[in-house]
Amino acid sequence: MGVLEGKVVLVTGGGNGIGKETALLAAKEGAKVVVNDLGGGLTGGDEGDAGPAEAVAAEIRKAGGEAVSNSDSVTDMKAVEGMIEQAKDTFGGLNAIINPAGILRDTMFHKMSEDDWDRVIDVHLRGSFNVTRAAVELFREQEDGAFVLFTSTSGLIGNIGQANYAAAKMGIVGLSRIVAMEGERKSVRSNVIAPFAWTRMIASIPVKDEAGAQRVERMKNGMRADQVAQLAVALCADRAKHVSGQIFAVRGNEVILFDQPRPVKSLARMEGWTPESLIDQALPAMSGSFFGMGATASIFPYDPV
Repeated sequence: MGVLEGKVVLVTGGGNGIGKETALLAAKEGAKVVVNDLGGGLTGGDEGDAGPAEAVAAEIRKAGGEAVSNSDSVTDMKAVEGMIEQAKDTFGGLNAIINPAGILRDTMFHKMSEDDWDRVIDVHLRGSFNVTRAAVELFREQEDGAFVLFTSTSGLIGNIGQANYAAAKMGIVGLSRIVAMEGERKSVRSNVIAPFAWTRMIASIPVKDEAGAQRVERMKNGMRADQVAQLAVALCADRAKHVSGQIFAVRGNEVILFDQPRPVKSLARMEGWTPESLIDQALPAMSGSFFGMGATASIFPYDPV
């Protein structure tokens, strides 16, 4: 018996990459799955295609599982509400939502257009709001429900050229934390995963030098979408009901628990601070605890396990 036996799970972005591997694994672990995927391109600028979601649903059914497809957009609240109704109408309920749906519009911030900003915020942050808000009342009523949302080390640590993506992904961390806090008494839980995985989103990042090419090759071979899916599915299981409000990362066969912002140093001055005393005393005293400007690769310089 799988860890999701008897559960109904909605997986967004389920036509490719992490979403696809998660949908397939959820079904293998006993869940009935609604596979959602708009079927659009990486930048979110096209109409989309129902084919990818249905292909994954068909693969699940061929393997003996139960699945239906949906090709609506997570950016549309009415459409997300329809996904939840589809789960209820088809399978009699809904127990978990796994939401890796996303796009990229990478560019340096001083060159970023409003459209590049809005599109990424809409899909990632607004999409995460939509899937949680549309299901949270159902989950509270039945006193059972799990959200697995997706953040990124682009937000947690930082990557050049991804200000829009980083802002959205850090917003998701805050959203998940509050959903978890408010849902605790009703057994509604929410966690986030920062995935390291070779997907078509990662494949779209330009390679500019030999070091970048080597890094990409390591990612392609050592950090797979199916490895991320293992944790996403586990977090939806009843046996993981004690886990909520956490930030995880998956990097190859390594599962990482991230810390969350807490005070690291405090200085008090009884007569109060002035700009001059802050510059002369407080900031120098704190400087040893400042965080550097290194990107994700500087924090994870070693090959994946």
